Amino acid sequence: MLIYLIRHAIAAEPGPDYLDDATRPLTHQGAARFRKEVRGLDVLDLRIDAILTSPLVRARETAEILHERYTEAALVETEALGPGGSYRAVMEALEALRGSGNIALVGHAPDVGELAARLIGARGAIEFKKGAICCIEIPSLPPTGPGVLRWFVQPKMLRQIS
Repeated sequence: MLIYLIRHAIAAEPGPDYLDDATRPLTHQGAARFRKEVRGLDVLDLRIDAILTSPLVRARETAEILHERYTEAALVETEALGPGGSYRAVMEALEALRGSGNIALVGHAPDVGELAARLIGARGAIEFKKGAICCIEIPSLPPTGPGVLRWFVQPKMLRQIS
């Protein structure tokens, strides 16, 4: 099973327009850049069967852009991918989709980096830039041992590929 971990794209800065952090949307530039990144994924010949996303607006919008390309994938919101979500909650959300095939998870830093590290057995969190994507192969759900980091692509690389 392949797990694609994605940090949300560039979002509006916190401030008086967004007193509730959950409501911050992607910027126009963030959405445009992520659309271009998704086009770059075509080179990698991905198959995504389900997309799990944090319910926060910026993550949800990132997931929706991914879903525009992978329209057959189920799109599911889960609190487990919200800021501070637990590993156990993420595993439960993944287990609910057992048998779905390859799953993309869209979330936030530092959680996405901590999840990636835990899935591959690394000691420290992996740094994800906004819009970064990695692919981890795991043998089963729940993982019985470390998975394998197949690739990790920075946003600029994907935009250049597209």
